[in-house]
Amino acid sequence: MTKTRPKRVPKAAYEKELEKLQAELVTMQRWITESGARVVVIFEGRDAAGKGGAIKRVMQYLNPRSARVVALPQPSERERGEWYYQRYIGRLPTTGEIVLMDRSWYNRAGVERVMGYCTPEEHARFLEQTPIFERLLVDDGIILIKYWYSVSDEEQEKRFRSRQKDPLRRWKLSETDVKSITKWEDYSRAKDEMFERTDTDEAPWWTIESDDKRAARLNTISHLLSQVPYDQLKPEKVTIPDRPRADNYERPDKELYRYVPDHAATLY
Repeated sequence: MTKTRPKRVPKAAYEKELEKLQAELVTMQRWITESGARVVVIFEGRDAAGKGGAIKRVMQYLNPRSARVVALPQPSERERGEWYYQRYIGRLPTTGEIVLMDRSWYNRAGVERVMGYCTPEEHARFLEQTPIFERLLVDDGIILIKYWYSVSDEEQEKRFRSRQKDPLRRWKLSETDVKSITKWEDYSRAKDEMFERTDTDEAPWWTIESDDKRAARLNTISHLLSQVPYDQLKPEKVTIPDRPRADNYERPDKELYRYVPDHAATLY
């Protein structure tokens, strides 16, 4: 009898595997820091495809001194006059650093193309220049990994409606997001053209099915670990000394300080 796979990864199995993979991410980051490697991970996909949740799980236990998320707002007036890639170049990693891009220069191939925020000429130039631009990054030694989160139209609409009702996530639902429902096929055509022109041997696209968010997060981290050629480095041994006696110190009276009201005490 064939075992039927559940629609979602069971929570207990998900949490156990996630903890193991996140521990391995910490090991990977230690190698990146000590080896001087530079890593860029691009997260792209339709609105509500689960990119943000995956990025949060990747970043959760990493040292923020050498790992950061880049999520750029709309370009300023000055940035609109620059070479398109210019503002992204300034956010690329230095030695020993990993950068996670919550959307990237591929805005031009997706939302800008579909919503008419760029001209057909600018879009055509982007598709021509991007493989060259990414080849330069890879040739210079940057490890470039590109993920596309694929979500079904039914699941996307379900997540939009969930955000609409949730005051904590309402900010995630922009006017552009809502319009994407009516432009599903336009986004599909734009994505197909983007893949055709920018899926190269130097910088391939990796697709992640994301209707199951738990599975998408586990698959993302597992694959990311496989794309960075890191070694298992033993952390330096840390010895915590005994605390010396405070013979010559007397703490001032608490009444001299301002304390935050104990809101937590009102809950029990």
